[in-house]
Amino acid sequence: MTLILHDRFDENRPIYLQIMEMIKKAIVRGELKPGDRLPSVRELAVMLRVNPNTVQRAYQELEREGVTFTRRGQGKFVTEDVEAIDALKKAFRRELVEHFLKEASETGMSIDDVIKILEELKDEGIN
Repeated sequence: MTLILHDRFDENRPIYLQIMEMIKKAIVRGELKPGDRLPSVRELAVMLRVNPNTVQRAYQELEREGVTFTRRGQGKFVTEDVEAIDALKKAFRRELVEHFLKEASETGMSIDDVIKILEELKDEGIN
């Protein structure tokens, strides 16, 4: 598994939410594929240097959201539901664009300004 991990967490947000976000991003980027096994609670807790209860809570929430599932006696796995993964990708992309537009708006940019810059970048071959 090629899950990108970091050991610096934002102190202003619950760690379990940040762990969920790391796993979701790994799925969206294709680093975790449908049916891939996740590290055990203990393994991930050691990797991230967090309390196993924190990882357990993240895993419970991911399963509740339908992002992962449990195979009894085998562990946690990424959902094999392609539609659920597509929805996750769409939600992440939308959130990213909404955040960007909010930041742009705070600097006085309109959506038309953003579109113009995107068109310029596209014309320059920047994808």
